[in-house]
Amino acid sequence: MRTAVAELPDEDFERPSGCTGWLVRDLVCHLIIDAQDVLITLVTPAESQPTRDAVTYWDIVEPPAGDDPLDALIVRLAAAYEEPWLLKFHLDDVGSAAGRAAELADPSVRVGTRDQVLTAGDYLCAYVLEWTLHHLDLIAHLPDAAEPPAEGLTRSRELLEEIAGAAFPPSFSDRDVLLIGTGRRAPAEAEKAELGELAGKLPLVLG
Repeated sequence: MRTAVAELPDEDFERPSGCTGWLVRDLVCHLIIDAQDVLITLVTPAESQPTRDAVTYWDIVEPPAGDDPLDALIVRLAAAYEEPWLLKFHLDDVGSAAGRAAELADPSVRVGTRDQVLTAGDYLCAYVLEWTLHHLDLIAHLPDAAEPPAEGLTRSRELLEEIAGAAFPPSFSDRDVLLIGTGRRAPAEAEKAELGELAGKLPLVLG
């Protein structure tokens, strides 16, 4: 994803992302904050037993109403960067540090975040879903941008199916499962028919 952002021409930062109300620049700013969160969490040890895992880390929440003060802050912060190269630089700097920290982390070590305890391995697995979805958001209106890696799409589909408590139709691609499952696009009538009862549980808005 850092590579995909690094390769974007400046004008693409002013295009809409797959996150409603956010431009690409706003999403990239959010990714910087995400990378900071990963760094913070990986150095926040916890002594108690895990209370969540990679699946239960996620809560199903109501769709955002557009009045979240943190979302508004991200838009203002992104605008303050002014030049796209600054966003690219900061994401590469913090994001690469988060990647190195993830590689060095002991997957069995317990860490604390959001008043919950997980193993580092489960926490990072949850972030595979987070960042795969945001990679799809990044390229939602950018047909020439790099796609998420296939292994990330597959693992994210598996996690989303575990969260949903049901499998999506085998005919659905991993990308379509993630987009439809999280409400990033509405299913066509034929897709809705294939989904059957699962259609009534969608979208799964993760928080």
